[in-house]
Amino acid sequence: MKIYLVQHAHTRPETEGSDRPLSQQGWRDIRKIAAFVSEQTGCNVSGICHSGKLRALQTAQVLDERLKTPEGSRAEDGLDPGDPPGIWAERLNARATDLMLVGHLPHLARLTGLLVCGDETRLPIRFTRAGIVCLDQNEDGIWSVTWMITPQIVRSSRWGSLGVEH
Repeated sequence: MKIYLVQHAHTRPETEGSDRPLSQQGWRDIRKIAAFVSEQTGCNVSGICHSGKLRALQTAQVLDERLKTPEGSRAEDGLDPGDPPGIWAERLNARATDLMLVGHLPHLARLTGLLVCGDETRLPIRFTRAGIVCLDQNEDGIWSVTWMITPQIVRSSRWGSLGVEH
């Protein structure tokens, strides 16, 4: 089984409140990432879960539009920045189908540490906004990092020239 962990895309300034929308750069980045992932990685998720915060919702919607998941995107509890990662570690260990989670730091980093290292305080990945980390669970239940894609990588490739507007 694979899970795809996504930190929401860039947002408008914090002065606009805690539930702020994506910035123009955020829209551009997540559209390019979604195009790259759908065409180059074989990402085939059953659904996309997000925290319900506007920035995560908007990020998840762009990914779902491109990936066309059977279950669509939906808000789920346990994905807020300060939520304990054990909630989702248990849920993921009980799943059989691939899933994408769109959330926030430090939660995503702590979840990755718990899954990959067995310790939420170890941070094996440096997440970036609109970046996607793919984790794979083998038949013994061991998680490992398979790949990571960031807006910086996509910008420096032919994908960086995709014409996306918002």
